[in-house]
Amino acid sequence: MSSVGPMGKIGRWTVENFRIVLGAWIVIALVLGFFAPKVEHSLSGAGWEATGSESVEVREAIDEQFGGMSSSALMVVMHSDSQQWTAPEFKTAIAEVETTLSSSDDVSAVVVPGRGGWISEDGRTVVVQAGAAADPNQMVRAADDLKVELNDLDTAGVDISLTGASGMWSDFNQANKEAMLKSELISWPVTLLILVLAFGSLVAAGLPLMLTILGLVAAAGTLYLGTQFTDISIWALNFALMFALALGIDYALFIVYRFRGALTDSPDAVTAVETSMDTAGKAVLFSGLTVLISLSAVMLVPSPAFRSMSLGIMVSVAFVLVASLTLLPAVLGKLGQRINKLSLPWVHEGEHRSPFFAAWGEKLWKRPLLFGVPALIVLVVIALPVFSLDTGMPSIKVVPEQDSSRQGYEQLAASFGPGAPGALQAVGPAGSAAEIEAVLKADPEIVQVYPAMPGSNGLVMVQAVPAFDPSSPAMGETIDRLRVALPAEAQLGGASTENHDLETALSDKTALVIGVVMLLGFLLLLFALRAPVVAALGVVTNLLAVGAAFGVAKLVFQDGNLSGFLGFEPQGFLDAWAPVFFFAMIFAISMDYSVFLLSSAKEHWEKSGDPKEALVGGIAHSGRVIFAAAGVMVAVFFTFALSGPLPPKEMGIILGVAVLLDAALVRLLLLPVLIRLTGKWAWWLPAWADRILPNIKFGH
Repeated sequence: MSSVGPMGKIGRWTVENFRIVLGAWIVIALVLGFFAPKVEHSLSGAGWEATGSESVEVREAIDEQFGGMSSSALMVVMHSDSQQWTAPEFKTAIAEVETTLSSSDDVSAVVVPGRGGWISEDGRTVVVQAGAAADPNQMVRAADDLKVELNDLDTAGVDISLTGASGMWSDFNQANKEAMLKSELISWPVTLLILVLAFGSLVAAGLPLMLTILGLVAAAGTLYLGTQFTDISIWALNFALMFALALGIDYALFIVYRFRGALTDSPDAVTAVETSMDTAGKAVLFSGLTVLISLSAVMLVPSPAFRSMSLGIMVSVAFVLVASLTLLPAVLGKLGQRINKLSLPWVHEGEHRSPFFAAWGEKLWKRPLLFGVPALIVLVVIALPVFSLDTGMPSIKVVPEQDSSRQGYEQLAASFGPGAPGALQAVGPAGSAAEIEAVLKADPEIVQVYPAMPGSNGLVMVQAVPAFDPSSPAMGETIDRLRVALPAEAQLGGASTENHDLETALSDKTALVIGVVMLLGFLLLLFALRAPVVAALGVVTNLLAVGAAFGVAKLVFQDGNLSGFLGFEPQGFLDAWAPVFFFAMIFAISMDYSVFLLSSAKEHWEKSGDPKEALVGGIAHSGRVIFAAAGVMVAVFFTFALSGPLPPKEMGIILGVAVLLDAALVRLLLLPVLIRLTGKWAWWLPAWADRILPNIKFGH
């Protein structure tokens, strides 16, 4: 009789204490579910900044000493095709806007034309500024409310548009929310269909949804509680939803498949749960840890938005993982043979070893180069464009054309020059005002310098308008050049500068994040599999899928291919956060599949010591799970490419392509071929490592 390992004992305990496990999860769902509906209104819309950067220091100084006229200030662009700002109707509209802005507790001061506000040369466009009386996240919430009030004003031929960084993030977050809802409506029916086909049973297909809903509700409630202590980006919830769905399906597939197979060997449900948890449950545990470790590396990026997004995903993964290892085996033990109820007529109950994937494994063993070389060539060719990939911070094109922030932005650029929406703000001691102005005026890329404004504590602020759009590559070069030329005691800020500093921080951390993710991934695979060659192959082959996905991203989003079909305006670059954040996400998902395949292969190696049986058996027992899980993920991710603003489209295409290529060409083709070519060396373990590493087995 096989000994029962720790995971098997946990599985048995959950079945024998079903009421305790179920009761605990009901309490978790009720308590955190109570807070979950509140999370949407508590999450922040800003946070896209480099913590501790010079530009953030400038923003804080301006908010404190210059009436809040920083990058977080609200800008209301007012334009008329038929009258100038001095016309009575126009002046009435300005007064109404001033009254509306002044009524907000988040506005510290209002600057109108004639008292410092911007006026175009033709007099038909003016800017009313509202100083920030709160932090950037609260100013985005203020923009949410004020843009509705401003839109309701009856202004007789005067267009009113709330813009600026806070207005842009308000519109972008709203568009993103609508896109997420639309994508969910599309993806859920597709997901349900794939689940039914994958599990072959309506009862079994419902189990991933149980894990997903629990993970999402618990994560949402936890994120709400987290907002009581710190700012958390609204994107954290969006990504938490996706990963709760994706991993809930992955983990349920792997464990339920194994459970149904174990039932054919032993009709006793408790024994089947023990077997499932000792094998598939152990793989799920290491998979979840790998995902958490990969995403934790994003915490190295010094940005509140990135760290909170990573936190949101990790929270959802943690809840799904714990539910998979406690609630799922408890429910399986209770269901027993009823897991196969309402099965599709062609489904063979308990068929754990797939004849199709077993035959596929045999083909790869007989002719590895015939299949492996073309797969490698395809991946390399698709990945080649990545070497000419350009990145940049999002332009106004990420905001829908009909939104007020974009309309105001375009009116501002048309009336005051393309650089007006990205005005730079230099701050320094009052005695350096003349030198600051001289440096700004002498720069060839600065077209307008406004007189120095005195602050409340011995500082002055000088605003300068560049000659180009804020998203232009020349903006970063100009900022770097001015920082060198300005007096040592002066600092440079503004919305464009904050974007530049964040882009620089992302660029500086990209190599570190990638290196940390790969190293930690290798160490965890080594710890789990006790096979350095296989662990290295699992990590290195991940890079091929990642490179190919970003190669496609370059062709689509930088070059604009398929832009008409996907419905977006190409920016000429990929958003700067993509290499860091999406790499961690892709790597996490790829490692998920690697653990499923390699743990199954390790189980067969432990039983037989035969490299062929390890390869063929590993594919036969995990291939169907990987294929089905990838199908769900691809369907979910690609729905994001069909709706909403540009960043969700980038996410959908990059992640969808990565999962598709990883499952089809890497995990089920290239990695098995490499294991075949390395033979017994794939499972070799040095003597010194044998003494250090714990003896973890995936067999029961």
